[in-house]
Amino acid sequence: MLTIPQENPGDFFIEEGMVLSYYLCYMLYFNCDGNNIRENTPVITADNRGFRYGDGLFETLKFTKGKILFSNEHFARLWKGMQLLHFIIPKHFTPEMLEEQMLDLVKKNGHEGAARIRLTIYRGDGGLYDAVNHAPHYIIQSWPLQEGTGELNSNGLVLGFYEDAKKSNDVFSNLKNNNYLPYMMAALKAKEEKWNDAIVLNNFNRVCDTTIANLFIIKDNEVFTPSLAEGCVAGVMREILMDSLKKQGWAITEKGITVEEVMEADEIFLTNSIYNIRWVKELDNKVFGNAQVQKIYSTVISTIS
Repeated sequence: MLTIPQENPGDFFIEEGMVLSYYLCYMLYFNCDGNNIRENTPVITADNRGFRYGDGLFETLKFTKGKILFSNEHFARLWKGMQLLHFIIPKHFTPEMLEEQMLDLVKKNGHEGAARIRLTIYRGDGGLYDAVNHAPHYIIQSWPLQEGTGELNSNGLVLGFYEDAKKSNDVFSNLKNNNYLPYMMAALKAKEEKWNDAIVLNNFNRVCDTTIANLFIIKDNEVFTPSLAEGCVAGVMREILMDSLKKQGWAITEKGITVEEVMEADEIFLTNSIYNIRWVKELDNKVFGNAQVQKIYSTVISTIS
């Protein structure tokens, strides 16, 4: 099992739940358009639209116990995104084909214990007005996951607010698209400040999400999370958790959430497909508890992941 030093957590900021500087050496191959290729092999040209314009989407999926978790939900979100971005999808390009290639890559890389899989979809070569074609190209990567990934964190996260750039509210805001600049700069800020993650605000200065997760708060035993209209990513675990909480009788509300409301919360937690749920211990020098988060983890998360 890979051990990551913890003496300076700010030096190990994670993108989608993995420490890339440690884990890249454990990815022996990646898949590009159906071909397994040795890592670090160049695969795009200078004219690539994904490189030039961020013209594409991505999904981060979790492989464990011999299967990819919530693959139907991930592919449903991906297909919706490709339609919004006007990709022309060939008949052979199906979720079943992609999932088969993901499983093959996990096996080839020796990540069959547990793995994080990243699927990147991008348009090919061309200028702003003259794409060669609109068919999706794709890259699949996999990295090993540490034992226990997905269990509730024993040490609470430390977060801060990123205010230098705001996330827009538009038809593309809920997608996991490759135009990732506000999140990328928020991630750099988090690393500089030695936070575990940063909260990104929307263009109304309300809470959107964090660089790698959806955000929830608990106040007086009621759960709140930013609505999709606030510009947050339509997270797979976000939807699954909300459905499960409602079925168990929790009061849960999607709404616009101000910075002040977050600071007045009793508890704060984050969700994504890799870590499931993680509680926040500190934000802007205020300390938060996790009694209700523990209850949610034991009654909801442990039964669905």
